[in-house]
Amino acid sequence: MLEEIKKTIEDLDILSKNKPIKVISHFDTDGITSAAIFSKALRRWQKNFSLKIVKGLEESFIESLPENHILIFLDLASNSLPYLAKKNTEIFIFDHHEITQEIPKNVRIINPMKIGSEQICSAAICYLFAKTLSMQNKDLATLAVIGMVGDNHERNLGKFYDEIIKDSETTVKRGLLIYPSTRSLDRSLEYSSSPYIPGITGSQKGVFELLRDSGIQRINGSYKALYELTEEEMSKLMTAITMRSIGKFDPHDLIGNLYLIKFFNKLEDAREISASINACSRMDYPHFALGLCLGDKNSKSNAEKIYIEYKQNLISALKYVSETEKISGKNYTIINAKNNIKDTIIGTIASIISHSPTYKKGTIIIALAYNEDKIKVSARIAGREGRNVRDVLSQVVLPLGGEVGGHPTAAGCLISKEKEELFISELKKVLDIELIKVTANKENL
Repeated sequence: MLEEIKKTIEDLDILSKNKPIKVISHFDTDGITSAAIFSKALRRWQKNFSLKIVKGLEESFIESLPENHILIFLDLASNSLPYLAKKNTEIFIFDHHEITQEIPKNVRIINPMKIGSEQICSAAICYLFAKTLSMQNKDLATLAVIGMVGDNHERNLGKFYDEIIKDSETTVKRGLLIYPSTRSLDRSLEYSSSPYIPGITGSQKGVFELLRDSGIQRINGSYKALYELTEEEMSKLMTAITMRSIGKFDPHDLIGNLYLIKFFNKLEDAREISASINACSRMDYPHFALGLCLGDKNSKSNAEKIYIEYKQNLISALKYVSETEKISGKNYTIINAKNNIKDTIIGTIASIISHSPTYKKGTIIIALAYNEDKIKVSARIAGREGRNVRDVLSQVVLPLGGEVGGHPTAAGCLISKEKEELFISELKKVLDIELIKVTANKENL
């Protein structure tokens, strides 16, 4: 992959002498951190460029892109290749999503899926590009760590991620995956939604009882931060949580690496920064998310306010989901939120639900929300084990003329609102047929 990056740098240097560059990046944490890394690298390279953050790619948008520019896509476009083939310009894609279409001659893709390399997020790919371009860009490694955490890659670390973590001088500590790990422990536990801990999340009384039973005391009137706990304290806290959650979820899912980064000259939890970036974009303020990554203090201030509003939106959305009627089958649940949940947070809601103790492992969660004349569909698998939700959506969406993006455990698509009933009807058929197939295969074993 590094050889491909070197060749891309050479080609971009030549092409950009005659054409400006237009960068289009996805609006989630991985996309925003990718955009921040890439734009800083281009600025230092003294290249003429513009940047646009988007929720996704549609044919009409791609058609509108100028052909007198070099087009660079970050964290998207690997599944828009037929549309890109029609563009009369050079196109570069830095992405990590599965490639299922033929790569056109005018498109170059830097993607670990293409060459069977270590699976890394788009921000990490962009960082490797930036570092290969100039060692001056090593200061962008922290953004790649945030992108890594934001895209849930932190459990599968290989040589590239090890290198990025070292470059960023990130402190890695094993512990309970509650964030922010840099704030008072009682507050972090009370407001934890991912994971949701029964009897603890949202309950100050439950938190104090948990900490008392764990033998964790206040020091000078306040509790330690999670990352400050000793191994013994961390072990006791984990045991106390496990005892309260027997049968609810696998306790091993609660333990992992805490990534402590320097951000605005302060020690921060990478998960918290990732969540803040994501919140800005999901609340339709991607410019503040980008500004936060670029070190703008005004953006940081705005991001903090938006993050609070975002969490309130999540609470309202989760309350709606708990109270609304759902379409449920043997191993699936369909939530049609219509206008009751913002399309920009429906994926987050599906993810939170898939990690909750409400659904057993392998249950497919599919959530829908209106987006003007479209419907945003997000699919997740509970427990991260089970059928490929991207394939499930593809079986329904492709015959309807749509596109599906994402991964086996987390995928999404856009469909037209007029096809709402047809989509749900066909989706149920596919889910029920797949269930019959799985049952039949088990009986034949």
